[in-house]
Amino acid sequence: MANVTGGTQPKAQTDVLGTPEGAGRTTIEDAVVAKIAGIAAREVSGVYALGGGAARVVGSIRDALNSTDLTQGISVEVGEKQVAVDVTIVAEYPVALQTVSDSVRAAIYRAMRDLVGMEVAEVNVTVNDVHLPTDDDQESEPQTGRVQ
Repeated sequence: MANVTGGTQPKAQTDVLGTPEGAGRTTIEDAVVAKIAGIAAREVSGVYALGGGAARVVGSIRDALNSTDLTQGISVEVGEKQVAVDVTIVAEYPVALQTVSDSVRAAIYRAMRDLVGMEVAEVNVTVNDVHLPTDDDQESEPQTGRVQ
């Protein structure tokens, strides 16, 4: 046990790169955290899209212009040491909704911990739609306006 009134001084703590702790500050913007969460959620099998109806319409326009918004369907609250994430997804049919929600939650937890370096207070997943394979078929059929 070290002597409080004298003796050796404690060594300065350093980070993994050998930089003294407290030698500066890192700020990660909310938009960056949201983008990382969006990428993590999109990589989960069973997730068709992110966002609600209006956001998906705007997203499809962006996709047509090759300008995908990776934060679509993601809302974050970033504190000094913790982050909370809300994500809205469209699940593919026929996936188990609780399973895909749990997988999205786990992927976002991992991304926040490993890439952002913050504790995760919560990840709330809202499933607001289910995408049916027949939806794609209807979109690809030409609309002629004639009854046959």
